[in-house]
Amino acid sequence: MASPDPARTVVDIVTGTWRAQALHAAVTLRLPDLVAAGHDTGPDLAAKADADTDAVVRLMRLLTAIGVFDGDETGYRPTAVSELLRDVPGSMRDMCLLYGAEFHQAWGATAEAVRTGRSGFAHAFGRTLHGYLADEPDAGPRFLRAMNAGSVFFTDVPEVHDFAGSRVIADIAGGSGMLLSTVLKANPDAVGVLFDREHMLATARAHLASTLEPGRFEVVAGDFFDAVPEGADTYLLSRVLQDWDDDSCVTLLTNVRRAMREDSARLVIVDRIIEGDRVLPLLYDLHLLMMAGGRQRTLDGYRSLLAASGLRLLAVHGLALENSLLVVGPE
Repeated sequence: MASPDPARTVVDIVTGTWRAQALHAAVTLRLPDLVAAGHDTGPDLAAKADADTDAVVRLMRLLTAIGVFDGDETGYRPTAVSELLRDVPGSMRDMCLLYGAEFHQAWGATAEAVRTGRSGFAHAFGRTLHGYLADEPDAGPRFLRAMNAGSVFFTDVPEVHDFAGSRVIADIAGGSGMLLSTVLKANPDAVGVLFDREHMLATARAHLASTLEPGRFEVVAGDFFDAVPEGADTYLLSRVLQDWDDDSCVTLLTNVRRAMREDSARLVIVDRIIEGDRVLPLLYDLHLLMMAGGRQRTLDGYRSLLAASGLRLLAVHGLALENSLLVVGPE
């Protein structure tokens, strides 16, 4: 098999951000919703989106060529991809909005981040991602909505790990509460505790109240570097350790170990693991440097963190989108 043309490889790589920004523009203008509603020509779309007709036709021509829409300027049609970008529950729209705005700006500082080891976000915005989320109105809820949009693998979690026997499940830095609600709905005898910073709790409280019966959950504010709620049978850490350096992770994991009153208690970690040349973990590894100075880790890297925290790895399960679930117990 002939090797790819190296010049074409370079062009495909450097124009990748153009595709992402075209998708961001389409979502911002709500073109997927408009096409689904039957506005299927360039002029009609432009009128409904309050945009320039020629520019919309050119944008749609590209999006059709890369499979976001079907048809042509005389009649565009939805695809399975465009349906995922509509302003409806369960879509990936909010993910596209965040990735095309704040995340895009942070990646613009890639060279500076690699040169200094300081996050691209801090270079671009003059403050850390966590500070930005705490200080900017609506930033925290928007971030949580985007994370939800990229969490299609949450439904895999109760399928690959058996939560039977877990009376109390604590989600540490549980964000919107989507993972906790998914696990609790699959385990009707369990109750849950969502633990996070105060400014993140309003979204979680609203989501859990809308998806679970009264009395099945509580939300608790705190800092996991100080302590975490004690006595849960299972602790969840989903896409949390990736945001922090090794010393910070050991502090957090040690706090979880202290909170485990029983040797039968388990910690379930959801994250991507660097393994071979799997591209998504490698992309997100650099993305974490851009966002918060964090990193993805190898399985040996996780074992080292766990050993330093009085914990040990018991099992590893695969999840969708090259995510992994690690089952951890006390040493």
